[in-house]
Amino acid sequence: MKHLIVLLFATISFSTFGQSAYEKGMQSAMGLWSEGKNSEAVAMFERIATAEKENWLPNYYVALVSTTTAFATKDKTQVDALLKKAQAALDVELKKQANHPELLVMQAMIHTAWIAFDPMTNGMKLSGTVMEFYGKAEAIAPENPRVVLSKTEFEMGSAKFFGTDTKPLCAKAEKAIELFATFKPESAFHPNWGLDRAQSMVAACK
Repeated sequence: MKHLIVLLFATISFSTFGQSAYEKGMQSAMGLWSEGKNSEAVAMFERIATAEKENWLPNYYVALVSTTTAFATKDKTQVDALLKKAQAALDVELKKQANHPELLVMQAMIHTAWIAFDPMTNGMKLSGTVMEFYGKAEAIAPENPRVVLSKTEFEMGSAKFFGTDTKPLCAKAEKAIELFATFKPESAFHPNWGLDRAQSMVAACK
């Protein structure tokens, strides 16, 4: 996940001249995240979201940073607080764009974090829901590399847990890499993460 943050931040290279307040704020928040100052980054993204009510990206990053932090957290109280914060931020944007593929992937990731924290309690309860979100995102944006990657990652985890064949999923990971090669984010701040994770999956397959 650290590589995700570094690569994401590395794609953002504005000069200070001519930057809007939004661009400066987003770049600062990304910088805090890359430094491991997750709470500070989330707080800044929240402030930007308050000012940029029509822009889905600040709340998306509140959800993304909170969720990725939760994956690395063992304390139940902290995980609960992080994922509730992530869900609240995401809910704001899903009410506006219920069929946005990046938001659907984010929702699946939040549920996956709950499963990872307590698989015995949440696995059976949420696994089907996760696949529903990924299936919906895939139907809308089959060429989005994060949709293909994230769905494949979840399926790979399930296959390993149940001891089923993962070879077909390795091919899907390779497809994700191909999609990353041609994917063009709409701006420097739009989601563009995941290539390193796809490459790691393919390397593990071999």
